[in-house]
Amino acid sequence: METIADHKKAAEKHVLYEKNPATKIATITFDRLDKHNTATIGMRARFAELVFRANIDDEVKVLVIRGAGDNLGSGGDLDEHGDLYLNPQPGDSFLVDLEIEDPDVKYPPPGSFRYLHGLTDYYAKARSGNRPLQEFKKISIIEAKGYCYGWHFYQCADADLVVSSDDALFGHPSFRYAGWGPRLWQWADMMGPRKFMEMLFTGRPFTAQDMYDCNFINSVVQRDRLEEETAKYAHACSITRPNDTVVVQKTFMELYKQYRGEYMGSLLTGFVEGMLPAMTDDGDADVNLGKGSTFKQGIGKVVKNNDLNYPADWRLSKRGRGNH
Repeated sequence: METIADHKKAAEKHVLYEKNPATKIATITFDRLDKHNTATIGMRARFAELVFRANIDDEVKVLVIRGAGDNLGSGGDLDEHGDLYLNPQPGDSFLVDLEIEDPDVKYPPPGSFRYLHGLTDYYAKARSGNRPLQEFKKISIIEAKGYCYGWHFYQCADADLVVSSDDALFGHPSFRYAGWGPRLWQWADMMGPRKFMEMLFTGRPFTAQDMYDCNFINSVVQRDRLEEETAKYAHACSITRPNDTVVVQKTFMELYKQYRGEYMGSLLTGFVEGMLPAMTDDGDADVNLGKGSTFKQGIGKVVKNNDLNYPADWRLSKRGRGNH
């Protein structure tokens, strides 16, 4: 696939959308079961478009975001960009991610600061699919379960409400191979600096109870009650105040978040991410996204193998965690 249109078309079967005009409740479902609902370029772009569409639609007041199967999702598809991150060659670019299809546009060359920063700065924008819920003026509810990692963790922090099953795990694998992620500031703000620093420095995933205790999520229930609990929240939100009032409420909350620096933090993280090639290793065995030799077997395998170096109850993989 060469164009963003191709990517979006392929994503239609993986990002599903439906709405009920009678209840004004819409639902986005991530459905890529063979990959734990990992998000592709097209899925992120389609998600951003659907959120924007629901934001305008007068027949939508509440947007529920959920995952098919056992997980909300395990983040972005790390293998999709492959050598664009790890071994860029002359002529390589992220123009498809940026939704630029004009052949006359010349992308900055590999090795320049702008090569990577052009993408990471774009990730600070709602249009990229990384923070569209921050600009959504209706009510958003995440139904969290299983893996809630990486890109899906972004959505959890940006949503208005999070209803979670007791088996959910939250975090970002990039803390262990890069050191940061596009929504760093927002995570610290939502979790509180002390608990977020624990997640950042140890790289361990937090359980649903951990996240409830630091006020990140609103409700924790057993898995068999999750859909019922989410529906209860969605119904209550849909019958409270009219859409015009909700937009005023959301605008107030958006201004509050900007006072606390939400978008500034996103831009700052985009700048920091662009500095990744300048990060040097402490030793030969270090796992570093910017070091291509580490990832010859594929970034996904490296992350999984590195996971085994951590205490069992701090591993990202449910299988690696065993009974913990």
